[in-house]
Amino acid sequence: MWGKAAPSEKVTVAFAGQEKSTTAGENGLWQLTLDPLTASKTPQPFVVSGENTITLKDVLVGEVWLCSGQSNMEWSVAKSANPLEEKAAANFPEIRHFKVPRTASAFARADTKAGWQVCSPETAGGFTAVGYAFARDLFRELDVPIGLLNSTWGGTAIEPWLSPESIASSPDLTELQNKLFSLSSHSPEGKKLHAKYLAALKKWTIEAEAALANDESLTEPPTAPWQLADNPQATQLYKGMIHPLAPFALRGAIWYQGESNGKESSTAYLGKLKALIGGWRTLWTQGDFPFYIVQLSNFGPNSPSWTGVREAQLQALSIPNTGLAVTTDIGDSKDIHPKNKQDVGKRLALWALAGPYGKDITPSGPLYKSHRVEDGKIRVSFEHAKSGLMIGKKEGLAPVAPDPASKLLWIEIAGEDRIFKPAVAVIEGADLVISSPEVPAPAAARYAYCQDPAGANLYNKEGLPASPFRTDLW
Repeated sequence: MWGKAAPSEKVTVAFAGQEKSTTAGENGLWQLTLDPLTASKTPQPFVVSGENTITLKDVLVGEVWLCSGQSNMEWSVAKSANPLEEKAAANFPEIRHFKVPRTASAFARADTKAGWQVCSPETAGGFTAVGYAFARDLFRELDVPIGLLNSTWGGTAIEPWLSPESIASSPDLTELQNKLFSLSSHSPEGKKLHAKYLAALKKWTIEAEAALANDESLTEPPTAPWQLADNPQATQLYKGMIHPLAPFALRGAIWYQGESNGKESSTAYLGKLKALIGGWRTLWTQGDFPFYIVQLSNFGPNSPSWTGVREAQLQALSIPNTGLAVTTDIGDSKDIHPKNKQDVGKRLALWALAGPYGKDITPSGPLYKSHRVEDGKIRVSFEHAKSGLMIGKKEGLAPVAPDPASKLLWIEIAGEDRIFKPAVAVIEGADLVISSPEVPAPAAARYAYCQDPAGANLYNKEGLPASPFRTDLW
């Protein structure tokens, strides 16, 4: 628990049978930690007292998840599939939603102006649809309150969500660090920019005071150096929309972003994703809390774009305590905002249930593990496929159905000439055996490795989709 008071003021927090006190520092900031609490769906009063008293009457104890990214995480229940039915059935007062206002800041904010909403048919339409579906599945399985911190901004790249410290410490982000340094007051060019700005600001202030005295209109103030680049620029959403949320205790985070970085290579985006996760975990000082990523859906023309970001999202599983929700079977070729957010949230929830909540379930569809060439064919093995692979069919919000009469789509094979040809794949338990009469000496195989693999249909027997993959490093 933390807040602000008068310097040296004694502050007491009373909640759930506990009472803890501390003294605010000279800057008025205070913080204390309650003993571990048992999850409770019963509203309890939360009282903070000092020179004045603040009482909150409807406080629950449960699991809190941070939901962040760009528009597909921001996308509301009201804009998603079956909005009327979803809103009408949203009678979950134990689910709470906190929407962080859009705030781009050049300076790390300590606070944000927002409040918790109780989930109901009247309010759920404005919730993050992915987050709501995620929370609903968790609540049904765990029967404990779920809180969602919705910190999202449509159309944003990953760079504004990075912390300055993570950029500075990442060898993969030297160019970005140099750019930020050049705009700071610590660099020679940055000092010149700031000095020029201060001189212009002083001149404007004098003119503005004179205009006010003479009942004249004010002119536009000079632009600050940190506003010269694209807005929001690197670190500005971290400072304005993530930093204020800490140290609010989290169970973990779910992240849906990448479209705005879609043309980047896997190496470039993976470096930024590592910095993002590391920076947020450092901010919260809770260790390697769970961080689950939504892989980009299928969309748009059939070109190599987005393949790099998807691959980076898959490679991010090398980071401790991460997970990946594959969505290339539920996208929309004509809409960058696919309406089926229910399955996205459900697939993220599987990772959480199998992770911190310890459920004995398969959290993911098949993920490429290894391959070998044998007798003119390529045998591919997968993680999360112990029950076996299958060709499936996904229609709307219905569960995936086995579709053994169909052939596997979007499977390709190439020889040393690196020319990929359509291939045939045979399922042998948990392996995929790939071949083509046009490629007698195969060297590499790929699956759904394109911008829009519409109809991608490789699943495990649990009905979870395989991630796009390639066996080559070409």
